[in-house]
Amino acid sequence: MSTNRFYPPSGLRESNPTKVDGLLAGLHLDLPLLTGLILLSLFGLLVLFSASGESVEHVKRALLRLALAFAMMVVVAQIPPAVVRRWSPRLFAISLLLLVAVLVAGHGAKGAQRWISLGFFNFQPADLAKLAVPMMIAWFLAEKPLPPTWQRLTIAGAMIFIPILLIALQPDLGTALLVASSGLFVLFLAGLSWRFLAGMAITAVPSGWVLWEWGMHDYQRGRVLTFLDPERDPLGSGYHIIQSKIAIGSGGLYGKGWLNGTQSHLEFLPERTTDFIFAVLSEEFGLTGVILLLSLYLLIILRGLYIATRAQDTFSRLLAGALTLVFFVYLFVNTGMVSGLLPVVGVPLPLVSYGGTATVTILTGFGILMSIHTHRKLLPT
Repeated sequence: MSTNRFYPPSGLRESNPTKVDGLLAGLHLDLPLLTGLILLSLFGLLVLFSASGESVEHVKRALLRLALAFAMMVVVAQIPPAVVRRWSPRLFAISLLLLVAVLVAGHGAKGAQRWISLGFFNFQPADLAKLAVPMMIAWFLAEKPLPPTWQRLTIAGAMIFIPILLIALQPDLGTALLVASSGLFVLFLAGLSWRFLAGMAITAVPSGWVLWEWGMHDYQRGRVLTFLDPERDPLGSGYHIIQSKIAIGSGGLYGKGWLNGTQSHLEFLPERTTDFIFAVLSEEFGLTGVILLLSLYLLIILRGLYIATRAQDTFSRLLAGALTLVFFVYLFVNTGMVSGLLPVVGVPLPLVSYGGTATVTILTGFGILMSIHTHRKLLPT
C-alpha cells in the first residue's frame, strides 16, 4: 500500500471550516485579499463623496462600477490558471487589434484618442493591455527554462514595446508606463542578469533624450519642467501641483475632518475625484488617514506577493508577481505625482479614484490572483 499522503496547501487547511470558508472556497475567493480590497473600496467611496462635493449621484455611479468590477473578479476567479495560460496569446492579439482600432476610429477627448464608444460605456483598450502584456510575457517565458536567454529576452522586449508604442501614440504616457511596468516585472521575476539590468540603465539616458526630442508633446514636456520647478509658473502650469502640496501639508496629523477640506471644496484642486484624490484624503484625514490607506495597500500587496510565492508553476508565479507589483506602481506613481515627487502622468489611485475600465482591470487582475491561489492541486508528501 502506498504511504503517500495528500494534503491541502498551507492557508487552505481548516480543521473546522465555517460556512463562510466554504462559500469562499466554492467561489475560489481568498479571504485576506478580498477583505483588503473591500475595505480599500469602502474607504475610497468615503473620500469620493467629499471630493465630489457631497454628490450622492457621483458615489452611486462609482458604486455601480465597483459592483461590476467585483463581479468580474468573481467570474475570473472561477477560471483555472491553465485556461488563463492557454488564452494569453489570444488576449494579447485582441489587445493589439483594439489598440490599432482606437487609433483609427477611437473616441477623442481632451486632445487624446483613447476610447472606443460602446454607447452606454466608453471602453479604453489600453487598460486591457495591462493584463494582456504580462500574461503574454509570462506565457512566452514559461515555455523554456529560466533565466531566459538573450534571444528570448529580445523577443519578449519586442512584445512589450509594440503595445507601449501604440498607447503612447494616443497619447497616454501614464498607461504606457503601467503597461511597460507589467511586462518588465515579468522579465525581472524571470531572473534577469545584472549585466542586462546595467545595460538597460545605460541605454535609459539616450532613450530619454530621444523621447524628449521626438516622442513627447509640448504639454508633456511642460509637465516634466513643472515637476522640476513648479514655481516657474505658479499661476499656470505649476498651479495645480502647488495647490495639491498645500492640501497635503495642511492636513497635519489628524486632518481637517471629513467634508471639511478647503482646497477641494473651494475647487483649488484639479481632477479632485480622479488623479488628485490623494490630496483630498490627506487634507481631510491627515497623516493618520494616509497611514491607514497605505496600510490597506500594504496588506493587499503582501498578500499578492505571498500568493505569487505559493503558485505551483512558472507561469502562475510570474503572472501573480507582476500583477501585484503593477498594483504597487499605481500607488507609487499616483502618490508621487500628487506630492510633487514625480511628474503628473495621469495615473489614478487604485480603487479610490473615480474610474471605469481601470477599476475593472485592477479587480480582474486580482481575480486571476485568486484563481492562482485557490486552484492549486493537492501535492503528495
